[in-house]
Amino acid sequence: MLTYIARRLLQSIPIMFLLSVFLFGLVRLMPGGPLAQAERNPNVSPEQLSLMRVRLGLDQPLPIQYIKWMKAFVLEGDWGYSIKFRKPVSEMIWDRLPATLLLFGVSFLVTLLIAIPVGVYSAIKPYSLFDNIITTLSFAGQSVPVYWFGLILILVFYLKLQNPFGDGPMFPAGSMYTIGKEDDVMDLLWHMVLPVIATSVGWVAWYSRFLRSSMRDILNEDFIRTARAKGLSARMVYFKHALRNALLPLVTMMALDLPTVFGGAVFIETIFSWPGMGRLFWDAARGRDYPVLLASVMIQAALILLFNLLADVIYGWLDPRIRYE
Repeated sequence: MLTYIARRLLQSIPIMFLLSVFLFGLVRLMPGGPLAQAERNPNVSPEQLSLMRVRLGLDQPLPIQYIKWMKAFVLEGDWGYSIKFRKPVSEMIWDRLPATLLLFGVSFLVTLLIAIPVGVYSAIKPYSLFDNIITTLSFAGQSVPVYWFGLILILVFYLKLQNPFGDGPMFPAGSMYTIGKEDDVMDLLWHMVLPVIATSVGWVAWYSRFLRSSMRDILNEDFIRTARAKGLSARMVYFKHALRNALLPLVTMMALDLPTVFGGAVFIETIFSWPGMGRLFWDAARGRDYPVLLASVMIQAALILLFNLLADVIYGWLDPRIRYE
């Protein structure tokens, strides 16, 4: 296993290199540029624009810019300096990361606690009333855009419904805490209700239907019939034999979704004014803040490779027949 992990990590190096070249070129070719706002400012003279271009290294050829950026990013740990916010990019990311991890970590936990039992029960009782209701709700959850659903939640629970235990709306429409209650855990949980619901609905819909389909296929396999013929209890058959094998394709989906925990859902964090990575990425994209954009997409690309490796390792734990030699 250790040899396999080491080999996969070595294979990731050329992949990350090609990704870095592609992402660097793509960001640099975006319309506008890091000096777009300064160029539209009548108070900024051409001489000042030239000095800013030299200071940011934009006067050099693109390959030279890439080599300098890559050297600083990989060898020196220097992720650049934000053009818009006038702060080191690494400092900004570490400031925003805890908020994103908290929101999407809780959302992911809520998703698994709901999606796995629902998917298993739907597979055990196919075409029942429960399964038909869950199927309908799942299709609705997959079809509704997250930004529209988030706005509907704000409209209903912030503007329409009032808090039955006090004055004001039932749930806050945004931010991470009420001013003056920064250390209040209950206030934090109160603010997390709507964004967690908006984030989890889509994941629950996808995961529960995907797990149902996977488990239905597993329940028709020969080894399941053999387990039943041996007299094993239904709980043992469903949860030890069927579920463990049905989780394999779900792990793949989770491995692709988990990197979004770092990047943050741009729509969710923007709609609910959540001070996380998604909001930072949106602000950087609007302001043509290249250093922040590059650092965000590079780290997310690395996390995609890392979580795919983690998924392969989990495969071996879920299915002992899988060996990496």
